[in-house]
Amino acid sequence: MAGNSFGQLFRVTTAGESHGPGNVCIIDGVPAGLELSEADLTPDLARRRPGQSKITTQRDEADHPQILSGVFEGKTTGTSIAILIENQDQRSRDYGDIQHKYRPGHADYTFDAKYGRRDYRGGGRSSARETTVRVAAGAVAKKLLAQAHNIHIVGFVTQVGDIHANIPAPESVTLEQVESNIVRCPDNDTAKKMIELIERMRSERDSIGGIAQIVATNVPPGWGEPVFDKLKADLGKAMFSLPAVLGVEYGIGFGCANLRGTENNDAFIPAPGNITTKPGHAATPLGPDAPPITTATNRHGGMLGGISSGQPIVLRCAVKPTSSLPQDQQTVTTQGEPTTISTKGRHDPCLLPRFIPMAEAMTAIVLADHMLRQRAILSPTLTRKCSYSTPHIIKSVKNRVDAQGNLVGLDAFQVIQGSTALGHPNRVVQNKLTDAGILRNVRDNVFVFDRDYIFNSPSEAASTILGRQANGWIEWKSQEGAELEKYRK
Repeated sequence: MAGNSFGQLFRVTTAGESHGPGNVCIIDGVPAGLELSEADLTPDLARRRPGQSKITTQRDEADHPQILSGVFEGKTTGTSIAILIENQDQRSRDYGDIQHKYRPGHADYTFDAKYGRRDYRGGGRSSARETTVRVAAGAVAKKLLAQAHNIHIVGFVTQVGDIHANIPAPESVTLEQVESNIVRCPDNDTAKKMIELIERMRSERDSIGGIAQIVATNVPPGWGEPVFDKLKADLGKAMFSLPAVLGVEYGIGFGCANLRGTENNDAFIPAPGNITTKPGHAATPLGPDAPPITTATNRHGGMLGGISSGQPIVLRCAVKPTSSLPQDQQTVTTQGEPTTISTKGRHDPCLLPRFIPMAEAMTAIVLADHMLRQRAILSPTLTRKCSYSTPHIIKSVKNRVDAQGNLVGLDAFQVIQGSTALGHPNRVVQNKLTDAGILRNVRDNVFVFDRDYIFNSPSEAASTILGRQANGWIEWKSQEGAELEKYRK
């Protein structure tokens, strides 16, 4: 079946059905050296798992992930990561009645129209059960983003039915606030009313929809690929790929239809400090002499022209009521004969509480993909393999380090490859090197290259070439100590 993979450089492929043996995902693009274990995946899987509260489906799945490949001695190897989550509590007998009937609101008819046959047990491939491994992949992406840029992604419920939460500062909502109640709404007073409504829907053998909001903070400016792979376009596709999502908006969204341009625009203003919080990252791509820039408001939802602005990325998803209902609904058989259907099985009266980790996961997968794509754009001359007979040298000019470990007072970096020297604005190159994993220690200014490969860790570099700065000199020595190059600053 086509359409089982998502992303370009951080790429996730899934397989599995609701009532099959299990679901599996393959993650490509995770850099080597990321500390990773099954314990990193279980918190978000626990937030997604069925049977977690009185307002979710009572199907009881442990959802314990098994990492099958791509991790050795607690760290990623850089190769494909395979994760398996087995199904343990499926009850296929509950779906015998729908083998020859189409459930309203489900993909039964459309799968038959496309393939000529379908797995009717719990919806097969169209079931939300498939999202287990997406959440596992999202947990990997979250860890990668947090370590690289201190990016945090938090989702929460803002509306159930006609009950609206009051969340004046969504970018300040914490995971602890979200997890303080079973509906995952950080407004606890409103959460109680939401829970009461969901319980009433269950007692009436009905279901209810609502809205989820997802906020990503500390996303650096500049991520997104015009024009067809805009960040907003990929996030929209990611959200719509999730079951039950009928609408997606970001920033002010459809609210812009009521505004004038003078009301909708977010004014640019100087900002104190860095937009991002990762040490060594510039607030803007304009160099250290340019003031940090932000906007006075965030009606644009953290994306302008489909490229991240440095403001929090704010998304909202409209999630429909659960389609599977234990009451008679009008439908037809696979032969087109009128009939009724009452869905058996165990289903959520409201999808929102378990939807939150799914939406967070897809947001993280998109951001991880665009982080790697941005690195590739910024560092083409630094990341390609070369065949020069001498090591590549990075020479810093008038290098100083402030108390926070940031490089200041630089005239330029020079990337010397053979006889070719490329001059770049200092802070831009610093960001390129940091993003590429080449600049490992700003304070000591240690850069290590090999003629055929760029090393990503000191242990790798030690096996061939050691570089270090001492007494105003930049020295490059072989493992045996023979001097290769020496530059006066």
